[in-house]
Amino acid sequence: MENRSEAVRGAVGCLVVAAGAAAGVLAWAPYGRHGTFGGFEGESEWNVLWLGLPVMTLGGIAAGLVLVALAGRKWRRALGAAVALAALTGFGVAFDVLEGPPLACGPGC
Repeated sequence: MENRSEAVRGAVGCLVVAAGAAAGVLAWAPYGRHGTFGGFEGESEWNVLWLGLPVMTLGGIAAGLVLVALAGRKWRRALGAAVALAALTGFGVAFDVLEGPPLACGPGC
């Protein structure tokens, strides 16, 4: 019976991490649509795709891992995943991975 409960916990953990990855992709989608595929005057910012998508997806996975580790009371694993999440956040901010093409501005810019 113990093996079955471990299998169920593992499957639920995988679903939580997959949901985190999906949430990362969904959070990236508006930026990807405006930044990568024909932004202002047809100008595209490919960093939104090449950097933004992996960072957001990996961030969602790391957030899912934090939740799974906290639910299982694995404090060191949760701390490690939280450090990875913080590193991804720092990378995303430092390289402005969700920066889209320049916005149109009116007269006097």
